[in-house]
Amino acid sequence: MFTTILVILVLIIAAVLAYAATRPNDFVVSRSATIKAPAETIFPLINDFRRWPEWSPFEKLDPQMRRTLSGADSGKGAAYAWEGNSKAGKGRMEITNSVPSSQVALKLDFEKPFRANNIVDFSLSPFGDGTTVTWAMRGARPFIAKLMGLFMNFDALIGKDFEAGLDNLRRLAER
Repeated sequence: MFTTILVILVLIIAAVLAYAATRPNDFVVSRSATIKAPAETIFPLINDFRRWPEWSPFEKLDPQMRRTLSGADSGKGAAYAWEGNSKAGKGRMEITNSVPSSQVALKLDFEKPFRANNIVDFSLSPFGDGTTVTWAMRGARPFIAKLMGLFMNFDALIGKDFEAGLDNLRRLAER
């Protein structure tokens, strides 16, 4: 009886591991919002890391978080490093491309609570009397993330923060 239970358990674990291995090697999380403000009003809020505390939900994860700005004041070459509690973690981001009033691209490197290297894109497009802002993050999904993804919905987890940040941007830009 014990042997049968052990064999079934091993088969279930093997099936879960095999299924996880078939999951995509990359991920993308993306959210959009339409803001009733011109792109020229929204763009500087994203393109300048000194403005991020005004709208980024990640800034509120640790009130004692240490922040270091380096490189350019804004736009391509501007960099932002942080180190905080277990929720905020530790990492660095740098603006790799900046097209006035239409796009900001970032290289995002996490060190803690886990290592990850992602690309973040903000795109701004005119829409009616406002601007549609899309916040997207993409990166590699190693096997452990594939396995965890079977039990956690990363899109919903990260997406809610993107939605909160876009809502903060909306409130700030529409003032």
